[in-house]
Amino acid sequence: MAAVGDASCVPATEFDCRNKPEALKLKAAAMVAILVAGAFGVALPLVGRRLKVIRPDGNVFFLAKALAAGVILATGFVHILPDAMEALTNQCLAEVPWRKFPFAGFIAMIAALGTLVVDFAGTEYFEKKHASKKQAISETIGSEHDSIYAAASSDPEHGGVNGGASGSSERANQMHIVGMRAHASSHRHSHPEGHHSCMDSTHAHSHGHVGHAHGTPEDEHTTIRHVVISQVLELGIVTHSVIIGLSLGVSQSPCTIRPLLAALSFHQFFEGFALGGCISQAGFKSWSSSCMAFFFSVTTPLGIGMGMGISEIYKANSPKALIMEGFFNSVSAGILVYMSLVDLIAADFISKRMRCDRRLQLMSYLALFTGALAMSSLALWA
Repeated sequence: MAAVGDASCVPATEFDCRNKPEALKLKAAAMVAILVAGAFGVALPLVGRRLKVIRPDGNVFFLAKALAAGVILATGFVHILPDAMEALTNQCLAEVPWRKFPFAGFIAMIAALGTLVVDFAGTEYFEKKHASKKQAISETIGSEHDSIYAAASSDPEHGGVNGGASGSSERANQMHIVGMRAHASSHRHSHPEGHHSCMDSTHAHSHGHVGHAHGTPEDEHTTIRHVVISQVLELGIVTHSVIIGLSLGVSQSPCTIRPLLAALSFHQFFEGFALGGCISQAGFKSWSSSCMAFFFSVTTPLGIGMGMGISEIYKANSPKALIMEGFFNSVSAGILVYMSLVDLIAADFISKRMRCDRRLQLMSYLALFTGALAMSSLALWA
């Protein structure tokens, strides 16, 4: 294994383009630019819930999300996974075992499978939690029903023992009110596949009762899936954001920082948009949405700040640094590839909405490939 101080273990650009004062200015600019890009990207879908043009159920939002999914997919495959492979096969590491086995691909595969398990377990947990809430509501309504029925039966003025016909009429009205409340709280139905499968499954029906509204079980499951997706996606993004921030923060080469600044701002915006879209569709409360958006926005700038703080003692090509960077990049690549393919692309592109709108389908594919190719092209510079 080569010594850490050998020229063969230090990137050429760190010698050829080393300029600490200029690098410091670029890193400060990068912190601001990435913070603004990330915050704007994640906030756009959240604010868009109140705007007709980019609301979550609109076509513009659907296309933007497809573009963002392409960016995230390319980030995992073209940017993060190759960096992980380069780190874990670096000549500064011992030949055995690091250069005798493709650890980067293996770790990414395990991370993807682990994400599948977390995805499944999280969905199951939230579905059980939702079912428990529905059962509690049903039991509460049942208790109200019994109380009103008992009161109506025992009150002589409302048809109790001596109430007569007027009591029966009053009791019927009370029962009707309870029935309406129970119906509004628990009534669900789904439309069969076939002739009506392309109709909007989320439309509301009016049956002459004020306040009568319902959704399908499919809608409830979709909302639960977005809750899980948003949380797992944020975990994957935050993991690689810290590593990327550290890498940029410790660099003293303007030649390395300039392309990274542009690439990170671009992909931070679209990662933020995809995450913000999932948060918006999950229906989180304002406080939870704000916390998730804030945490995403500040992670990379904080990573840059941490890198700047340890830049004097950090040895980018030391074995420990290479192994840590390669490991976390591999994990991030596995998570992002799984999330982009399974939870963002497949979930939307195999949906009923996509199948029933050929124009939206074509535009979504164009957006997806545009995002993937645009992010991939940045690998020429960063």
